[in-house]
Amino acid sequence: MPERASDRLVRMLGMIAYLERHDPVRVEDVAAQFGVTPAQVMADIDTLWVTGTPGYLPDDLIDFDATSYEQGVVRLTEARGLTRPLRLGPREGVALVAALRALTALRPALDPERAAVLDSALAKLTTATGDAAAGVDVRLDVEGRPDVVAAVGTALATRRRLRLRYTDASDTTTERDVDPIRLLTQDDHSYLLAWSLPADAERRFRTDRITAATVLDTPADEHDVTPDADHFHPDPHADLVTLHLAGPARWVAESVPVETVRDHTDGTFEIDVRVVQPAWLRHLLLQVADDVLAVDPPDVGADVAHHARAALDAYAPLLAPTPTRTAG
Repeated sequence: MPERASDRLVRMLGMIAYLERHDPVRVEDVAAQFGVTPAQVMADIDTLWVTGTPGYLPDDLIDFDATSYEQGVVRLTEARGLTRPLRLGPREGVALVAALRALTALRPALDPERAAVLDSALAKLTTATGDAAAGVDVRLDVEGRPDVVAAVGTALATRRRLRLRYTDASDTTTERDVDPIRLLTQDDHSYLLAWSLPADAERRFRTDRITAATVLDTPADEHDVTPDADHFHPDPHADLVTLHLAGPARWVAESVPVETVRDHTDGTFEIDVRVVQPAWLRHLLLQVADDVLAVDPPDVGADVAHHARAALDAYAPLLAPTPTRTAG
């Protein structure tokens, strides 16, 4: 999936701090540190090189040693103050306290190390913010039925197995036993990452689609999940669909799991997506209908058009003018 702009920004800011402490560093070592390719590191450096403080003259920009760069070594020569310790004002401090207090709703789902980090950060920020944070009371609601959310929280906290009844996007309901791993939030939804015993593999379950959850007496086993298990990856064997979209739909490339993005000189772009559930693709295309230029294979576009016409036909009686009565 193409990288989100926000994720790249966080990495580049971290890269500046890293280079300030370890300067100089081989490109390969920077890539290993941040989990990207050497080519991506070079692209990040090229972007940082023309980034700086207002004025944006050569002396205002982040700078690197050009000779080292040509030799495959990164040496930061001017960070433009981005490595200074972060100082928060009262407003920023209160905002962070509110966000951390909201996250405490997920504390039972966190492993001990992450829970300790959350508690420590919240305690330090609350102390630093003082009276300004005293009145902050924020609660984060996990999507789903209250009894389901309670059962999931109990199973995570006590490390016990769950029996789920789950309805997927195609309206198919199944029942299975799972070992819960942790709760996730992504794309405005909450998910349970768990090990599905029937599939013997990790699976993500949207909590608002879990229709029933029962905590079993069986302890949950430990399972090794992939490092990027928190991110959704479509089935590599699913049908490949190419969408040609206009520029205003650029958010699609950063919001859905796409395999490749091809930009065109006219500002339009193409994306390749793996489609497991046709209903998901229909929903996506109807969201960006005004910006869809082409769909390949064509029968996929025809299917979406058919469902769109059927929806309009269903609404037609509601849009028909009300007959007026004439005086008799």
